[in-house]
Amino acid sequence: MHIIEVNTPQQAKSFIDFPKSIYNNDPQWVCPLDIEIEGVFDPMQNSFYSHGQAVRFLLLDNNNQTLGRIAAFINQNKAFITETPTGGIGFFECVNDHEAAGMLFNTSRKWLEENGMKAMDGPINFGENDTYWGLLTEGFVQPGYGMPYNPPYYQELFEAYGFKPKYSQITKHLDIHKSLTNRFWNIADRVRQKPGFTFEHFDLKRVDKFLADFKVVYDDAWQFHEGFTPIELATLRRTFNNAKAIIDPELIWFAYYEGKPVAFEVTFPDINQLLKPFNGKLNLINKLRLFWGLKTHKITRARIVIMGIAPAFQRHGLESAIFWHMNEMMKKKPWYKELEMSWVGDFNPKMRAIQDAVGGEFGKKHVTYNLQFE
Repeated sequence: MHIIEVNTPQQAKSFIDFPKSIYNNDPQWVCPLDIEIEGVFDPMQNSFYSHGQAVRFLLLDNNNQTLGRIAAFINQNKAFITETPTGGIGFFECVNDHEAAGMLFNTSRKWLEENGMKAMDGPINFGENDTYWGLLTEGFVQPGYGMPYNPPYYQELFEAYGFKPKYSQITKHLDIHKSLTNRFWNIADRVRQKPGFTFEHFDLKRVDKFLADFKVVYDDAWQFHEGFTPIELATLRRTFNNAKAIIDPELIWFAYYEGKPVAFEVTFPDINQLLKPFNGKLNLINKLRLFWGLKTHKITRARIVIMGIAPAFQRHGLESAIFWHMNEMMKKKPWYKELEMSWVGDFNPKMRAIQDAVGGEFGKKHVTYNLQFE
């Protein structure tokens, strides 16, 4: 076996295509769109290259057949926040072989050490943590759009190498037609009518306003989290551009106090229900299939990607008021049956409490690991 760095279009294609051999017989896996993975490693598309660097590797056997892949990256805005400079690894896929996995981990570690890192987190994304973040350890069912999926044996490969859990990420599922408690709705009704508070859903005609409002709340709400860095408008713009074809504006809500943004909740239709037969390809035929599936309401599940509340307003019950507005919209969209609330870290007890308060039931657990270099 030997490792090569991805430097040519053919090698990049092998990096994209390899997972299809791993999951060939897995009925739950949904192949991510090729163009989305390619975009992560395209400096023209991924704004993280403005303050970071990434490299990809392939593991080949003696016949030059691919046995595994991995990416390593450094986000300069976050790498040096703690005393231990920390890089990341992600997009790991590998046959069930400890030696093979070790070679991929060793190569990534060496590259990170050569670039000044003393630890690595993984598997994570070279981007924001709403997609491709964490290793699935419980709940091996069809993933929501943007959520990572992997075989159960990956956990053993990571932990045998020496990775230690850094935090757990919990996803809960909510049956939309399951009645919540009267107490919950009473709180929601009171909060939504409090003087000074207003609520608006996303408007495609005012994209710049809502992206700016998102940034205001995000930067305020996450400022005390370990490793926080302000989110970039360029990143938000890229996310919107990638998702605008599937966005349902009435599933994205903002709360304001005296006209200033104080909370948001972002929900996307789970297009994985449509993407499964695409095998990663978004050609013209598949675009038409996607468009028709959206238009005819073939999607029955939506994923709450992120919710944020400014610290000064976290005891006002705004999450319940936002759910009240969401519920009113869902009544007009009977094709939706389920909400996936993903993901909430074990370091965020307030959001975990919200998951429970709305009646969420356990769905999946992902783990983000860390390895300290000796």
